[in-house]
Amino acid sequence: MKAIKLIPCLLAIAGVVVCTAGIAADQAQPAAPLKPITRKLTVIYIPKLVHPWYEEVKRGVEFGIQEVKKEGIDVDYIWDAPAQADVDEENKKIEAAISRKPDGLCVSSLDPATNAQMLDEALKAGLNVLTFNATAGPKYPFVGRNKDVEDGYILAKYVAEHVGKKGNVAILLGSLTAPEHQGRVQGFKKALAEYPNMKLVFEQPDNDNLEQAVSVTESALQAHPDLTAILACNASNPIGAARAVKNAGKAGKIVIGGFDNLPETLEFVKDGTILATMAQRQWEIGYWTLRYLVAMNRGQTIPQDHDTGALLVTAESLKQTAAK
Repeated sequence: MKAIKLIPCLLAIAGVVVCTAGIAADQAQPAAPLKPITRKLTVIYIPKLVHPWYEEVKRGVEFGIQEVKKEGIDVDYIWDAPAQADVDEENKKIEAAISRKPDGLCVSSLDPATNAQMLDEALKAGLNVLTFNATAGPKYPFVGRNKDVEDGYILAKYVAEHVGKKGNVAILLGSLTAPEHQGRVQGFKKALAEYPNMKLVFEQPDNDNLEQAVSVTESALQAHPDLTAILACNASNPIGAARAVKNAGKAGKIVIGGFDNLPETLEFVKDGTILATMAQRQWEIGYWTLRYLVAMNRGQTIPQDHDTGALLVTAESLKQTAAK
């Protein structure tokens, strides 16, 4: 794991919180002991939408809850997901969560500009605030993968090299306000710019919706029958692209690069319909958000940016994993 940046200036050492900024070690004065937790905590999670990608996040949260229970701390969590990726609906849910005054609020940002306004309100209300999966900005502690441009670049380079550095490319844009989707697309385009014989001929949003991803891909195939590759930036659209390509009888002929590790995505990787996918570590995201929300209630320091990483997954790497 990469180094993680701590919020200055509190550091929990041996059960005591000590301020380290600008004070010599021998001059540091011990602060009050960590806050004891004597009642059940309630934390609220607000993801961007209802989506199977979050199921593994939930499993990590639930494991963390069982772990802290062994330490004598009871936690209830509420998962309050908008039905679709709708900015207004997500902000309404954040507003409702603030009014409930939970012990922790954890949000996956669909639109950083407007979400940040609501998160500021949560901070003013004295809530412990985390962001996960998609950051709302450096002001708010974050758990997840936020090297989106880098990940998109790596994936697009891998696809470009595989197709011989030439051909026509389509990009499925995901949700236009989602920071991680935007970053990955930026990475795609950065990589494609390095190949003069690769041409971006189609790009359209799918709003992180599987059915829309199928429809958008069908439109791309109809408009560009000579398509060489498709780059997909979220957990839904590589599946949608793969279904459409397979239904058109072009599996293996049109190369697909995507994101995340939903079971159907991995099956498409295994059979060659998807060349590669950049997988995140959802379980770790869920686990660490829960641990950090508990730590915040105890007055402990948490990382400002916990990068849980990503991994390029191919059919070969899946075979190697299965053989272990």
